[in-house]
Amino acid sequence: MSLFVQKFGGTSVANLERIRNVAKRVAKTYDRGNDVVVVVSAMAGTTDSLIKMAEEVTESPSKRELDMLLATGEQTSAALLAMTLQSMGYKAVSFLGHQAEVCTDRAFGNARILEIGAGRIKEAIGKKKIVVLAGFQGADPNGDITTLGRGGSDTSAVAIAVAICADVCEIYTDVDGIYTADPNICEKARKIKEISYDEMLNMASLGAKVLQIRSVGFAKKYNIPVHVRSSFSEEEGTMVVNEDSGMEQLVVSGVTHNKDEARITLKKVPDQPGIAAKIFDPIADAGIMVDMIIQNTRAGGQTDLTFTVPKKDYKQALEIEQKVAKEIEAEEVWGDPNIAKVSVIGVGMKNHSGVASIMFHTLAKENINIIMISTSEIRISCIVEEKYTELAVRVLHTAFGLDSDT
Repeated sequence: MSLFVQKFGGTSVANLERIRNVAKRVAKTYDRGNDVVVVVSAMAGTTDSLIKMAEEVTESPSKRELDMLLATGEQTSAALLAMTLQSMGYKAVSFLGHQAEVCTDRAFGNARILEIGAGRIKEAIGKKKIVVLAGFQGADPNGDITTLGRGGSDTSAVAIAVAICADVCEIYTDVDGIYTADPNICEKARKIKEISYDEMLNMASLGAKVLQIRSVGFAKKYNIPVHVRSSFSEEEGTMVVNEDSGMEQLVVSGVTHNKDEARITLKKVPDQPGIAAKIFDPIADAGIMVDMIIQNTRAGGQTDLTFTVPKKDYKQALEIEQKVAKEIEAEEVWGDPNIAKVSVIGVGMKNHSGVASIMFHTLAKENINIIMISTSEIRISCIVEEKYTELAVRVLHTAFGLDSDT
């Protein structure tokens, strides 16, 4: 007998028919003698609909009240699934985040989990009940409802798995696993049977949208195996686990892309101590995340500085830097929202040279100019023009031997 945490995303519980299918899958796991805790997202489209209603009421909805509103989406899914299981003759009970003692900080809209008591969950498991938990939510020390940000149900599921010492956390979604590239743009992409936490962390941060990055971080920290699989088939998916020697057989495990970035360049910046802080402090104060940074030294005590930000924050960041440029007497500020980041990732890169060379030569053959480069021990990322994104992914996928026919 094992203890399973099973998370079902919005498409998996999109309507009553799909909720019934989820209930049957949960029941099948339970009938094999296992204990089961289910974590659910809001029904597909619900969160966006709730946000739209809030924005029709006010242009700037309170973050606290918005969390109160958005949490109702997961509450609906959890209650409906528990009712469905009960109608099938199973003992089931639903809990909201605060009832499961999911304690978070006070960052409404993007709260971080501080601890999970899970007392009522453990008690219900002891009574052989199927527990259905509303994902994506918790409560701060004052008892106010908080939400964990987009994809937060993944984090809820892994954190609950840690708190109750589950044997595995299964993430059910509308895809059947992690692929070597996005199969929508690379038809030769293939499903990966097993991937390391570090590879998955990089893939999640660089554009792969199957798992939320914070959930992978939790899994790695506490060594919880995560099984990513489809709600709509019985096929085995992808296991996200600790790195082992077998994973080094492939130099590159996957190619990712991200079109949600923009770049900003400050030209002829004074090359002096403290200037970089003046450039990035206001960006940090505005809560804007900076990804890649490149500085090119010029003659005459000047430098050019380029960095990337999320595309949604591009206009705000550009306005900020235009003001900063005047203060530091930089010559010019300009930006480009039409870029994309293409990355190759693999733990095998640790022990193999020449990966960067292959990547650069492959892109050059297709006349794809590299605008920026960033590297780590197990990944190389290049900023290219957005119009070349799909081509870059496909040719790199082939160059590193990842095509399904190789």
